[in-house]
Amino acid sequence: MDTAQALDAESAAHPRWLSAGLPLLAGAAVAGGLVLLHFRDPHVQGSYGICPFKELTGWWCPGCGGLRGLHNLTEGHVLDAIHSNILLFPLLLGFLAWWGTWVVRGFQGRTPPPRLPQVLPKSALWVTVALLVFYTVLRNTPWGSWLAPV
Repeated sequence: MDTAQALDAESAAHPRWLSAGLPLLAGAAVAGGLVLLHFRDPHVQGSYGICPFKELTGWWCPGCGGLRGLHNLTEGHVLDAIHSNILLFPLLLGFLAWWGTWVVRGFQGRTPPPRLPQVLPKSALWVTVALLVFYTVLRNTPWGSWLAPV
């Protein structure tokens, strides 16, 4: 089977409206969440609940400050967003690249992009986990206090 036949078979198994509609629907849901984040300030204590990791351990988790950082971005305060959680930008860029690939593949009538464990080797996943643990420990020490969310 050549490439054109494989693409036709893939398109027949996955309707084009579903292929293009799902990533756009997901993008609309994210945009709605960002609008909510813009108008409901997460800097107010308890506005979005509590972080279970922080409540159980007293430490900032790797995600602590992420909502505050996104809120700061919706208001155009880039430096405040970086100070809230420095991991926000790499995660945001990675998400936008993945979502953009999904949109393009959807308009081409192809299936969604592969999941992360299928793309990255296990060693890269373990390195990522190790870096997240290191980041968590560092931001909870006096030397890494500059990494704690504002």
